[in-house]
Amino acid sequence: MHIRCLLLAGLTSLLFAQDQDRRPTPLPMPTVGKAMDKLEAAKDFHSYANPSAVLTTHIALDLKADFEKRVLMGTATLQLKLVDKSADHVDLDTRNLEIEKAESSRDGKAWRIETHTLAAKEPILGSKLTVSLSRESRFLRVSYRTSPGASGLQWLTPEQTAGKSLPFMFSQSQAIHARSWVPCQDSPRIRITYSAVIHTPNELRAVMSADNNPNAKRTGTYRFTMPNPIPSYLMAIAIGDLDFRSLGKRTGVYAEPSVLPKAAKELEDTEKMVAATEKLYGPYAWGRYDILVLPPSFPYGGMENPRLTFATPTILAGDKSLVSLIAHELAHSWSGNLVTYATWNDVWLNEGVTTYVERRIVEAVYGRHQAEMEAMLGRRTLQHLVDTLPAGDTALWFSMKGRDPDEDTSEIAYEKGALFLRTLEEAYGRKSFDTFLRAYFHRFAFRSITTAEFEVYFHNHLPQEPPERKVPVPVQAWLYSPGVPEGAAVPQSDAFELVESRMKPWLEGKATASLIGVQKWSTQEWQHFLQKLPESLSPIRMNELDAAFHFTDSGNAEIAFLWLQLSIRHGYAPADGRLQAYLTGIGRRRFILPLYSELAKTPAGKRRALEIYKLARPGYHPLAQTSIDQVLGYNE
Repeated sequence: MHIRCLLLAGLTSLLFAQDQDRRPTPLPMPTVGKAMDKLEAAKDFHSYANPSAVLTTHIALDLKADFEKRVLMGTATLQLKLVDKSADHVDLDTRNLEIEKAESSRDGKAWRIETHTLAAKEPILGSKLTVSLSRESRFLRVSYRTSPGASGLQWLTPEQTAGKSLPFMFSQSQAIHARSWVPCQDSPRIRITYSAVIHTPNELRAVMSADNNPNAKRTGTYRFTMPNPIPSYLMAIAIGDLDFRSLGKRTGVYAEPSVLPKAAKELEDTEKMVAATEKLYGPYAWGRYDILVLPPSFPYGGMENPRLTFATPTILAGDKSLVSLIAHELAHSWSGNLVTYATWNDVWLNEGVTTYVERRIVEAVYGRHQAEMEAMLGRRTLQHLVDTLPAGDTALWFSMKGRDPDEDTSEIAYEKGALFLRTLEEAYGRKSFDTFLRAYFHRFAFRSITTAEFEVYFHNHLPQEPPERKVPVPVQAWLYSPGVPEGAAVPQSDAFELVESRMKPWLEGKATASLIGVQKWSTQEWQHFLQKLPESLSPIRMNELDAAFHFTDSGNAEIAFLWLQLSIRHGYAPADGRLQAYLTGIGRRRFILPLYSELAKTPAGKRRALEIYKLARPGYHPLAQTSIDQVLGYNE
């Protein structure tokens, strides 16, 4: 995700470039060649926590899910380490939590009420919860309930699920939304273990980013343990009508019963992916690797919750063409979950490294041809971002102070980060670089680090100069300067040239669309085809393409997205019905936000967008609602 977690669709970067006027002015970057300010490099400006005084080491949850009121209620018991022995309070992150009381204990048995203060809400960070502590306090128990509109939870009615008979709830804690359902030190630099007792209606199953039991009976009470230290954004929960299907000795998939067979078939290579990644980068450290296919309203492609990846059903294309998303989320088990960025300034350490590893997994399982096409689409997206974003936002490290990590994190972190690592691979040789990366994951396992720490490790473990005849890689320029440095690696595949050669006769009016003859093209080749269509395309020409290839009715979410974007742009009325069905049927933000943005470019389109949005909005996740509200100027 966490924030991308997708198979790239070329110029889908419009998601991030569509609203430049509201972007804050980028803050100064550290000067290349000089050490960055230590405070700026290490401090998490997106948390109220005071870990230099008091540090959370474990959280024990005891929560009841009330679907009628759309709240979780119960207690969070935090085990504390007093870093500063004179500390007399702890600061926690919350967002729209109703705090009933706070109690402290020396031994976790005898409790006493403590004074607590909930500060006014800040738009990005939420509210600081300050609780007084005695010097003997080692446990803090907070009794609370969430808000029905908690930013990190979505409650679905039965009608919004595949089965249409039982409700559903799921969390999305990244970026800074764990605080909306658990009072905690909500910072990636702070790692915790956790346990939970979850109470649900008897007919529903609960699962978490922990040690799920695939054979658990539906009793209404579920117990979980996460023994490995993780950042708070990786705490996750889902409750619904879920069944399980094994995919291998340590892999499986959860989904609603009607979705499960299709999901299991699509994801049947998961065990192969785990084995391929272990061969490259060392043992999988999390026990099981399971996948939860969520209802369509999930706002992202996937979320790398440890032991239980959350995934959108839009990847179920029927031909495995979109399962690189699973490769991405699996890769996070090494780059992100095992070694984590310490602050939101360092997002590339998760997403860039993961995108590089993702493509290595795809190459190992599906071949270099597939991986190179995806890399070429990613390179195109990167160039578009470099050309359109403020220059300061195209560095890998830049200050996120005062900015919302949900709205201001672009695919620069993913694609520039991946290209940086590929450039290093080509400079030092794949064998040497694989050895370096494997050692890096081992050295920083279960730790959160900064870009500066990565840079030091790199210089200490790879020679200053690459092997003979290779051009040195300007590491600091890659990390701290805008744009793409000279000498970047160039993904190569002749697949897209072949696509263009097949398009040419039709574009020149020398052949009909039906003679292009592309029935066996992959999703990536179709993406390239649609992206290479002319800026000006008449409805007649659109209709010819549609008649030949049935784009309007495509069941592939990636292809349908690009076609609908073109249909809006070129006024292709026959796609209007599918556009409404698409926007009301899924909630994946990367798809729906650009379509609303495209509609909003004209007065008539904006009116149409608002009509559809009023129908679709109740089924969207709060994260998607916030983004689209801004684009359309929507006020309830």
